Amino acid sequence: PLRDVYKRQGLDRLARRPTISGMNRRKLLYLLGIPALIGSTGAAWAAISRSRNPYYQGPITENFDGVAFTDGRPVTKGLADVLKWQTSKREREAFPERYPAPPQDKPPASVEGARIVHLGHASFLYPGAGLNLLIDPVYSQRASPLSFIGPRRVNEPGVAFSDLPRIDVVLITHNHYDHLDIETLARLHERDGPRMIMPLGNDTIVRARIPDARTEAHDWSARLALSETAWVTLVPTYHWSARGAFDRRMALWCSFVIEAAGTKIFHIGDTGYHDGSLYQRLGAEYGPFRLAVLPIGAYEPRWFMSDNHMNPDEAVKVMLALRAEQALGHHWGTFQLTDEGIERPPAALAAALAEAGLPEERFRPMRPGLSWQA
Repeated sequence: PLRDVYKRQGLDRLARRPTISGMNRRKLLYLLGIPALIGSTGAAWAAISRSRNPYYQGPITENFDGVAFTDGRPVTKGLADVLKWQTSKREREAFPERYPAPPQDKPPASVEGARIVHLGHASFLYPGAGLNLLIDPVYSQRASPLSFIGPRRVNEPGVAFSDLPRIDVVLITHNHYDHLDIETLARLHERDGPRMIMPLGNDTIVRARIPDARTEAHDWSARLALSETAWVTLVPTYHWSARGAFDRRMALWCSFVIEAAGTKIFHIGDTGYHDGSLYQRLGAEYGPFRLAVLPIGAYEPRWFMSDNHMNPDEAVKVMLALRAEQALGHHWGTFQLTDEGIERPPAALAAALAEAGLPEERFRPMRPGLSWQA
């Protein structure tokens, strides 16, 4: 029941709401899993939630109306669209039970320059500049609020948890379950006590499970020192947030500009493309970049996904807009969130690069265990 899920998240106010009776597991996934990955706030949910934001209270700003956050786009999809997608005739390609990845990486004791290892889906290890960073680490078997249902991983993380070096900083892009994994954060906190940096409101979610976590939450444009030679800046992206059915857009989402070891990297966890003007602006303001780390999966069907998830063709356009020398593609091949098959994203990426007259090595689709080094 929804009440128990919210209690486990420490959201007592939401736990007091009436439960939804007569709900089977599939419908529960619609409300707690799938909408928390790709839907958006509808007028009905906004009205229900209007009384108070359980994660963040702050002044009204350009991207916060006092209750919910915005990236300036109108909300075009809601629960009715989720149900239409799930109940209509679909061309859904099922993932295999197992999709073996390359051998797990063994991070070296020290790194010259910048090195990045893909852990799977949207999770990355960034060792360099005397620091070890993790972005959106997910070691759980499911990207879901529930242990028995929801998207299940089809390969192991690219670095075994026991092989992770001591983690100094964790960066979280937003609160969807395939990016903010509370149980993984709890394990990291118990082992290493890292600094955890995230957009506004997400710290409340983490502290509900890990009260003494070293969390800090910031708005877009905040530039933070990680060391004397490393910085991170939170920047906008076209996405949204939710952990359940009643908290749409009540925590902020972001991308990161990482400056370390003489290398500038643009990292996106999730985004839509729209007219591409956001990334033209960010490329002009923060670029050029040595590397862009971009999502290339979870994009079908386009009528529903395009608001919040770009496809490989759009990812190539974002790479060029950011003025990135190199790009790495993620958000594919580990959890099935949408309708495209497991090997569609890299194939579509190769076609998009050919169409743009670019070599395939300019934009690599990453798999768990693969690494890149400047």
